[in-house]
Amino acid sequence: MKKLAIAVLVLILIAGGGLFYIWNGLQPVTTSETPVEFTVESGMSTSSIADLLEDKGLIKNALILKGYLKITNEGSRLMAGTYEATPGTPFKELLSKMSNGEVKAEEMVRFTIPEGYTILQMAETIARESGIDEKEFLGAVDQTTGWDVPIVGEIPEGTDLRHHLEGYLFPATYDVPKKNLTAKGIVETMLKETEKRLAEIPDLQSQLEARGVTFHELMTIASLVEREVVAEQERALVAGVIYNRLEEDMRLEIDATVQYLLDKPKERLLYADLEVESPYNTYRQKGLPPGPISSPSLESIQAALNPEKSDYLFYVTKKDGTQEHLFAKTYKEHLKNIEKSKKMAQP
Repeated sequence: MKKLAIAVLVLILIAGGGLFYIWNGLQPVTTSETPVEFTVESGMSTSSIADLLEDKGLIKNALILKGYLKITNEGSRLMAGTYEATPGTPFKELLSKMSNGEVKAEEMVRFTIPEGYTILQMAETIARESGIDEKEFLGAVDQTTGWDVPIVGEIPEGTDLRHHLEGYLFPATYDVPKKNLTAKGIVETMLKETEKRLAEIPDLQSQLEARGVTFHELMTIASLVEREVVAEQERALVAGVIYNRLEEDMRLEIDATVQYLLDKPKERLLYADLEVESPYNTYRQKGLPPGPISSPSLESIQAALNPEKSDYLFYVTKKDGTQEHLFAKTYKEHLKNIEKSKKMAQP
């Protein structure tokens, strides 16, 4: 009887030791504030995942975790991806993270492209924020093929464009993954954003046909509006003036098209600047320039699509600091507005 009691006691001690071993093996490792990154590859077995967690110092005993996953069948729900956790995280929390696919947030590069920016301005901004060389970016935007974005097909071939994708990269704030960051990847992201925003315009194609312009012409007019207008309420009215001058076979004589040709914009253009030989110089060439001169906002695109009707053929900027314009139907009225504008100049 005494031997039996001893045997039972030994079994109890062994069982208790086993339970303690299992319990202890499932306890968190020593806490640390330094995060540990680990990657669960696609098709990775639960056994390999348990070994990975032990190798990374996130669990005490891979063998015990393997047994737990086999009994509970939780291993079937673990998702591939790169994760991050701090030592001391309970094993169930680790499993929950992997079951829910709570992967590590990618390190991002953020940059903001204001409305009306040119390709050159974008190249400078993106180079500063991402480290990508300006020449690499310019090389990407001048690439005519290799884009999986339908709107690029709207750009006519054989035109004397300064930059092939000028006007087609949407002005917005972008967050792009830093990993494998390339100039072409950034450009494609911006092109897709343009397509996404254009999708907000109902029946765009039928509206283009009704307006009698191509998509490329629309983006060109919108870019002119963007660079010419500051006061929101004047967008559609200025767009209307552009259409009126085109219908009258008048030169557009838009300063912004000349500014586009300069390395750096001038506060005031000189007469010599207006004589520069270029298809973009609307003081010398009739019709629209070969393509957009900046990236227009959705509001300017809408204005170009739905211009405000008027008999105006001229406008001049008020010199009172408002950046609004004075509009005129005749050249004689326009000359009077120029004098009126000069008198508005603040001392």
